[in-house]
Amino acid sequence: MILSEAKEQSLNVAPCPGFPATLRSAWEGLRKRGILDWRFWVDNEPRPGWANMAIDLALLDRAEQHGESWLRLYQWQPHCLSFGRHEPASHRYDVERIRDLGLDTVRRPTGGRAVWHGPELTYAIAAPSGILGSLRAAYLEVHAMLAQALGTLGVATSLAPRAHATPVDAGACFSQPAGGEVMVAGRKVVGSAQLRQGKALLQHGSILLHDDQRIVRSVSLGGASVSFPEPSTPIPLGRHITAGEVAGAVGRAACDRWHGEWRRVARPDDVLEAASRYFPQFRSPAWTWAR
Repeated sequence: MILSEAKEQSLNVAPCPGFPATLRSAWEGLRKRGILDWRFWVDNEPRPGWANMAIDLALLDRAEQHGESWLRLYQWQPHCLSFGRHEPASHRYDVERIRDLGLDTVRRPTGGRAVWHGPELTYAIAAPSGILGSLRAAYLEVHAMLAQALGTLGVATSLAPRAHATPVDAGACFSQPAGGEVMVAGRKVVGSAQLRQGKALLQHGSILLHDDQRIVRSVSLGGASVSFPEPSTPIPLGRHITAGEVAGAVGRAACDRWHGEWRRVARPDDVLEAASRYFPQFRSPAWTWAR
């Protein structure tokens, strides 16, 4: 598996001067209450879309019910087209063409628009919402962390200016950047979406490696008129970059920025068992094509 190439890292770090000042006081309060115990899960088993979404939702439950903080990195098998929770997918995309092409589909628990999950690395962060602040603050901070991670691999990144900001839950994924999106050579390389549940946050998103999003346009109704870059850009390192390299870089950047006690989790069977209650929902065509 590609993710098995990630190196084991020591993830216990001390606070650093670069920690965002706006979050320091809240973070110190959580530290005193013993909440800053991060679980880092590099999931080496690529899974179908319905399983990935069920697991992410189970992690959100744990963050809400037990105050746990998780960073999960994973991939998709088979490759999959995911729709945002409130997206009118049956009116926006060609259902018959999707079926004729044999594309796997799933509806996410988070917002946004369609994403093609091919050769990419997907991240999911589930944590008490107080850790990263408001919807927008968390969105920006997670993207800053990912930009830092890619920078350590030699990728020249920038964050999309706020002048281009669109509502987080209405983002058009890779068709256009929103304020704070991770950009490479003027194009978006990370697409993210959020869900708040009680006092917990789930944010997950795709880090493009060696693929583009043209398939989304190819199955869009009136696809020729949909505004997608030609093509959406994979990370242009000038060399082959593995998901394992990105996984290691993301883990190190998250520790560097967010501190706390980090421990590597190999296979959390309790999480997988909890996720099984959501399997029927995310496997259901009625859920996927509800809108």
